Parts: sequence; C-alpha cells; structure tokens
Amino acid sequence: MEMSSSPRTVEEIFKDYSARRAGVVRALTQDVDEFYGLCDPDKENLCLYGHPNETWEVTLPAEEVPPELPEPALGINFARDGMNRRDWLSLVAVHSDSWLLSVAFYLGARLNRNERKRLFSLINDLPTVFEVVTERKPIKDKPTVDSGSKSRGSTKRSSDGQVKSNPKFADEGYEEDEDEHSETLCGSCGGNYNADEFWIGCDICERWFHGKCVKITPAKAESIKQYKCPSCMRRGKP
Repeated sequence: MEMSSSPRTVEEIFKDYSARRAGVVRALTQDVDEFYGLCDPDKENLCLYGHPNETWEVTLPAEEVPPELPEPALGINFARDGMNRRDWLSLVAVHSDSWLLSVAFYLGARLNRNERKRLFSLINDLPTVFEVVTERKPIKDKPTVDSGSKSRGSTKRSSDGQVKSNPKFADEGYEEDEDEHSETLCGSCGGNYNADEFWIGCDICERWFHGKCVKITPAKAESIKQYKCPSCMRRGKP
C-alpha cells in the first residue's frame, strides 16, 4: 500500500479511517459475492485491504519488511470453505476492525493524549464493521445509579479491593442481551434485575442482591474490599 503523504491531524486520520472502513464494508456487504469469489482457498495468503479512496482490494500482503503500514489479517481465504459463510464473513469483519484501528493509531502515534482520546471517540461513534456485517445494532449506554460501576449499577469487589462487574452483565451493548439481564434474581427478595437499581454481588456465594435489600449504598460499597451477604455472614464463612 502506498501513501504519498501520511495524515497527521486527528481530522485527517479519521478521514483516512472512515474511507478505509467504507471500502471494507462495501466488500463485505454490497460487493460480498465478488469478495467471496476472490478469496479462493487454493491461492496463497490473501488479505482484505480498504484504501483511502473508499475502494477495497483482495491481494497478497506487502513484500517490504517492515511494511509501510500495519497489515490486515493474513490468509483469510484459507478458512472460507471450512466455515459457514456468515460466520466466515463475521470473522473477516472482526479482523478488519482490528486492522482499521491499528492503522489509525499507527498514523496517530505522534498525537498527544487528548488528541488520541478524541480520535478514538470519533471512531467509536461509528458502527464497527462487525456490527454492520452482522446487523447488530448498538444502543446508547443507560445512566446508572452507581456511575463508578461498569455493569449498570451492579458492583462487586475482589479481595484486592478492585471493583469487578458482573460477568453476566458485561456484554450490555446490544438489544438482544436485555432478556438475559432479566434472568438474574435478587438473592434476598427474589426480584428481577432492573438496570435503574443498584446491585451488589457477594464475593463468597457469588449471588447478587439489590443494594436496598442488604442495606448497602453505592457510597458504602466503595469502601468494602470483600462483600459478604447476610447469609454468608451468618454461616461464618472466611
């Protein structure tokens, strides 16, 4: 891949990212049949490139070492016939997202902290290639009672005092996960999970509770290194 002049400002790098992304998205959606045909497993290691002019290309990796820019995933064609077509396209999309980010931050290596943050914010406002290809729709984050928690108002502390999020709630960016959240019940009252309420997890039995049911507030939870629910406290577990 040749670049006459590498973009250096946040705006220039984002423009480059958007154009490359547009090319990759086109390959995996509008031009998908052509792209699929070009990824012949009998050929050598092939890569999917998105170019700054919003075009795409399936070709061999750059020969120069080290390459002028980070290289996309190598050998995407080898897995084509061994996977379900949709799954294979999703895999290529994930690798393409990783490549697009690597190129953007390679070009932005000399940006300062605030500029890098702004660049990521601009990129993050766009759907990922994976989201476009799989038609998954990201939803906006909902405000939580405990703004310090990463899992919609639920919090848990490990023995070293670090806040942990409930693994069940960790993948919260998509609409289809809402039903999964409702399956979690309070270990005290048996009530369903509600994103607008503060929850806390027991480090011993790993059950989750409404903060109000065990009389723990978000502020109080911040000072607890290891939380034991009332039942575990009564059983005297270490």
